[in-house]
Amino acid sequence: MTKFRMSWFGILALLAAGSSASAQTFPTQRVTIVVPFTAGSITDGLARILADKLGDMWKQQVIVENRPGIPGTTGVAKAAPDGYTLMLTSNGHTIVRAISKSVQYDPVKDFAGVSQVAVVPFAVVVPVDSPAKSIKEFIALANQKPGQLNFSSAGVASTTYLAAEVFKQQAKINIQHVPYRGAPEAVTAAVRGDANIYFCPVPTAQEMSAAGKLRVLAVNSAKRLPQLPDAPTLAEAGVPSYKYDSWFGVMAPAGTPKAILTKISQDIAKALQLSDVTEKLLTQGSIPAPTTPEQFDAIIKDDTERYTKVLKDAGIEPQ
Repeated sequence: MTKFRMSWFGILALLAAGSSASAQTFPTQRVTIVVPFTAGSITDGLARILADKLGDMWKQQVIVENRPGIPGTTGVAKAAPDGYTLMLTSNGHTIVRAISKSVQYDPVKDFAGVSQVAVVPFAVVVPVDSPAKSIKEFIALANQKPGQLNFSSAGVASTTYLAAEVFKQQAKINIQHVPYRGAPEAVTAAVRGDANIYFCPVPTAQEMSAAGKLRVLAVNSAKRLPQLPDAPTLAEAGVPSYKYDSWFGVMAPAGTPKAILTKISQDIAKALQLSDVTEKLLTQGSIPAPTTPEQFDAIIKDDTERYTKVLKDAGIEPQ
């Protein structure tokens, strides 16, 4: 009897061929994009734009599921690594283990980067009746009332939280974090005066400022924004060391085949190049910024290390 023998190279070649074939036909069923934030958030808006275009490309249903908070992300980490469960989240993802003991996943090891989708600058806003009319005045006010002022965010580990936390540390001020269940509630808190400062999506800041409901003090981008040409950058406004890039991107469970990750990444890049998609993103204050899976993995790893150290150096312990 002749025994069948195959070298490891042959086995690997067959596996690679099978993976490539699987990627070529992907997807053959519904794809779910999980958003660990509420409907109406920046993340949710980006996911719905992408789901619409990817569904057209793939001729398959692509749905968005809002599963706010850590439970939503945990569910994705434990999902089958087949490309049919994805997650679109913010770079707040990189700090969850630094602020919460209850997290049951590793933001780097348990996920595979698919593609960064967009970077989103923020406007720094205060209630319209705030005595602070500039960043320097707000810092002075915070120093006069240490621990008495606060900042709102769309929730712990949201990009609005991280942008404000970096500001707090770089400005060397003591202000308290008040998390809300999403961006709409966080901005409403600033309008009501319940929050003393908020890092706000630019379109919302434009609308609220024009209506006389919020005052824009600065923007957190490296350069001034054409939408708010009179607003200085935080570096110009008195916090020269401030540097924070807020990004949003698509991830998959760790172990998802590389060929499938690459296909999804390439299709996301194609979607982001469509003129109507670019227009929608710019309207909501987002700048398209697709990457390869490898590039996005590097960003996730670097930011996890950087922001974990930032929080640790500030004495912030997981709760």
